[in-house]
Amino acid sequence: MVALTPPASSGDRAPRAQKVTLALVALLLAAGVASLAVGAAGVSPWAVLGDWLAGEAIGLRERVILLDIRLPRLVTGALVGASLAVAGAVMQGLFRNPLADPGIVGVSAGASLGAVLVIVLGGLLPAGLVALAGSHLVPIGAFLGGWASTLLLYRISTRAGRTSVATMLLAGIAMAALAGAGMGVLIFLADDAQLRDLTFWNMGSLAGSSWTRLAAAAPVMILGLLAVPFMARALNALSLGEATAMHLGIRVERAKRLAILAVAAMTGAAVAVSGGIGFVGIVVPHLLRLAMGPDHRFLLPAAGLLGAALLIGADMVARTIAAPAELPIGIVTALAGGPFFLWILLRKRGLVDL
Repeated sequence: MVALTPPASSGDRAPRAQKVTLALVALLLAAGVASLAVGAAGVSPWAVLGDWLAGEAIGLRERVILLDIRLPRLVTGALVGASLAVAGAVMQGLFRNPLADPGIVGVSAGASLGAVLVIVLGGLLPAGLVALAGSHLVPIGAFLGGWASTLLLYRISTRAGRTSVATMLLAGIAMAALAGAGMGVLIFLADDAQLRDLTFWNMGSLAGSSWTRLAAAAPVMILGLLAVPFMARALNALSLGEATAMHLGIRVERAKRLAILAVAAMTGAAVAVSGGIGFVGIVVPHLLRLAMGPDHRFLLPAAGLLGAALLIGADMVARTIAAPAELPIGIVTALAGGPFFLWILLRKRGLVDL
């Protein structure tokens, strides 16, 4: 049996990767504690914890702010950030391109179109269905839109049982353009209230986080995050080329299908609960490749940790920089990620012949 060696020798990088991973665990814990402590309402988790340890009753205000507002927002941010970052790492490994990101397969565009359809045309749905879905109607529309776009993309790029990555890339760009055109038509038809909802949803936010909404999307994101590390060996092999991966015993077509489905599931669920949040899938994997190398055995778990910490930090900035108002989190990630994306583009210009 042929032993699979990562593109870069992992013998020298493994200790460094382990140290980076431990540092990321500490960073995530620190970000989580800070997220619980920071907010417009002056509620300290340390004071509440001290009262609880002293046997004193916790006030209703403190309980609602910490357990029903900040904690579900923290968990949502961690899962969304981890999902987008890991999905980006998988896409970059699959396409062998550091500029790839979850939106490249059309999932984000399809999810956005599904959400816009519900916001603008939701009044045409049966009243019983609207009442049954309640506040989950827009997230459900986003998730179904993401999955529909993924299934269509897979159909287009698969022929005779083989999935073409190049066709998938081009079809994803075309589908994103078509979804953008569809959203443009719907925005033209929307009234003022719907336009406001569309604007804030497309910029992304964790303001609507709740345990109920999280319960619908969290299982999908968690399953994706647990499944993706098992693809590390296949992604390492695919980075050497499909022919080499086949000789190393990797079932290439199966690996590509599983990777696409995992990316679709994680991205669709993340977009459904948070709206459009960009650049996490590009920035996080690339930073980690610079720090610990391209071995997906270490890269994928580290991407989840850094993505979670990054989005928790961005959310803290979004809800404190203009307090008591709240800045959409997509603006924060775009302001941080846009210049970094340009830096990657310029740095890789000779390599990718741009």
